[in-house]
Amino acid sequence: MDSGMIGKIDKAKRYAQEPHRFHFEAFTVKIDGENNSHVVKFANNKWDCDCDYFRSRGICTHTISITNYILKDMVPAPVEAG
Repeated sequence: MDSGMIGKIDKAKRYAQEPHRFHFEAFTVKIDGENNSHVVKFANNKWDCDCDYFRSRGICTHTISITNYILKDMVPAPVEAG
């Protein structure tokens, strides 16, 4: 491995330890649930999931798993519908 690549890898590790540098704008994730697969989307600072629970509550197992466990505090949490 050349020295230029070593420097890039070191910089990438440093960035990974500084999550405030990352600003998610949009993404789509397919989650394989116990019964069905579900599609979760994040765009314009809003969440969407194709599961019935999200449709009625604005939050679900799928969005919670992403916000609280996968990406932790790197994305805003969905807000439960009132």
